[in-house]
Amino acid sequence: MFFMKAKKSLGQNFLIDNEIITKISENINVCKDDLIIEIGPGKGALTKKLKEKGCQLLCYEIDTDLKPYLNKLEDDKTKIIYNDILKSDITKDIKNYQRKHLYVVGNLPYYITTPIIKYLINLNLDIDEMYFMVQKEVAERFTSLPHSKNYSSITLYLNYYFDIELLFNVSKKCFEPVPKVESAVIKFSKRLELPKVNKDIYFKLIEDSFKMKRKTLKNNLNNYDFTKIESILKKYNLNELVRAEDLSEEVFIDIANNL
Repeated sequence: MFFMKAKKSLGQNFLIDNEIITKISENINVCKDDLIIEIGPGKGALTKKLKEKGCQLLCYEIDTDLKPYLNKLEDDKTKIIYNDILKSDITKDIKNYQRKHLYVVGNLPYYITTPIIKYLINLNLDIDEMYFMVQKEVAERFTSLPHSKNYSSITLYLNYYFDIELLFNVSKKCFEPVPKVESAVIKFSKRLELPKVNKDIYFKLIEDSFKMKRKTLKNNLNNYDFTKIESILKKYNLNELVRAEDLSEEVFIDIANNL
């Protein structure tokens, strides 16, 4: 029997808990005309469950040593591409797929979770939903609300495009090898209507607002015309001593639209 040890250099932690694998699969509602992109299928534990749905499946795996596990899963509806997702031409790869909806699923290496999600967003693939296994702390950051210590510019950036929900936590004991951190599964659902704002101005504003987390908004935005910002803050009963973590998306959008 072929056996492959997880590679630390690739951040590999193989999900081995069948209950969790089934739970992830049950949350993904697809039909046979849909396409799922799976990032990092590993040994194919979740891939096998996704195949049961009868939809089209395109998997990206960076580690060619996993071919003995994955090649036997290929058929007319399931394709495995051995390449780094961040170096793949996904737009080209999915061009010939006739699909009703597009889903992305993945157990993401913790050290490149955010770069992968940003990469997918920037490709403008019109993704309907994404389901990711991520570090619990990262899941809490992505789904945090104003006044929370986890609330940050990345929270607002991702929520511009998607409604994000923490579905359930996953014990580190569900993986082989056992990682040092706990995990969680999060769901991204495409926002049907994006906020009405110049996104370049908005994204720069939120990035600048959080650049020094413990500083006030005024100190972080010292290169801006703060008189305009202050007038918006007053609309929401906020003053110049407020910190970025206390401003909702609505307030940031209002500020961006008045700069």
